[in-house]
Amino acid sequence: MIQGKKIIVIVTASIAAYKSALLVRLLIKQGAEVQVLMSENATEFITPLTLSTLSKKPVLIDFVKDKTGQWNNHVDLGLWADLIVFAPASANSIAKCVHGLCDNLISAVYLSAKCPVFFAPAMDLDMYKHPSTQNNLKQLQNYGNYIIPSEFGELASGLIGEGRMAEPEHIVQFIENHFTSKFIFAGKKVLITAGATQEAIDPVRFISNHSTGKMGYAIAENFAQKGAEVTLVSGTTNLPVPQGVKLIKTPSAQNMFDACQSMIDNIDICIFSAAVADYRPKEMAKEKIKKNSPEMVLELVKNVDIAATLGKNKKNDQVFVGFALETNNETENALKKLESKNFDMIVLNSLQDAGAGFAHDTNKISIMTKEGKRVDFSLKSKKDVAEDIVQTILKEKFE
Repeated sequence: MIQGKKIIVIVTASIAAYKSALLVRLLIKQGAEVQVLMSENATEFITPLTLSTLSKKPVLIDFVKDKTGQWNNHVDLGLWADLIVFAPASANSIAKCVHGLCDNLISAVYLSAKCPVFFAPAMDLDMYKHPSTQNNLKQLQNYGNYIIPSEFGELASGLIGEGRMAEPEHIVQFIENHFTSKFIFAGKKVLITAGATQEAIDPVRFISNHSTGKMGYAIAENFAQKGAEVTLVSGTTNLPVPQGVKLIKTPSAQNMFDACQSMIDNIDICIFSAAVADYRPKEMAKEKIKKNSPEMVLELVKNVDIAATLGKNKKNDQVFVGFALETNNETENALKKLESKNFDMIVLNSLQDAGAGFAHDTNKISIMTKEGKRVDFSLKSKKDVAEDIVQTILKEKFE
């Protein structure tokens, strides 16, 4: 609950500063006591009068209040707050906080804070993707701060991509989750594969399957809501990206493997829910294949087994969870996969169960662990199934 919480909203110089007005309004509406701080340059994007009117408190910009020598005590502010949120957090303000630069009121308050600090980055695509910015965001997390991931969309420059400040409603949700102890996976890095891969036959045809990715996307959303840093490595789907989740699109099995391999060493939890093609054409035709013959022979070669390959080098403190979609000998086949791929647990679902499997909004699963435990669940919405999976991981591996 936000009711009665003391929250400092720090507004830095970004075109997204106009959204801070709605954020303040939403926090006040939830019953929070809000104090707004602004950088000098932020006042060029939105007036202090707007934010002071909404917060019902004077906006603080400088150390010294006026010519009488009265000053805004950064130490008192740091002690007063139950939570601080930088929204928007510019690349410059992020860099200052990382390196401990203290040349204005907001950086002094940050360094004096005794409460959780959240950052909602806002900047153009190339600035956001720059290694310096990404390293700074990681360092903020290493210091114990929380990052509210930027969202994907149209940016002020006209570019399409990551860098948009999270919508005020989403920022409020992050804050609510923190105060209701829902951030149980805060600091954990989660990698999830989802959806179907496509293996090209020619420029217009491919081998694939019926997976929609709904289950994997629901799991990604659930982990993000619980504070995890989630990367979703996805085959082709038409699903929206869950809020707070980083998406990497990987059309083919090889693309998916390369993406997973590049980050697996830094991952705490990996969920292999994608329906990866076992085989691919040995060679892709450069041009569309014509119907010149009543038959066509297509030579296939085996794809890399992503989970098995990564499982060979799994660290003791990593948690790997696999999926098994079976049509016969379900338990036997799932247990073989659990062992051969070095999973900690496996989620079994069967196409024999009505309402389970591809394309449905529901699923019916059983979860088996390498310690020999098994839990069977009833048919539920995939959102509820995702909660069951995440709670099982929490119970078995983190409690």
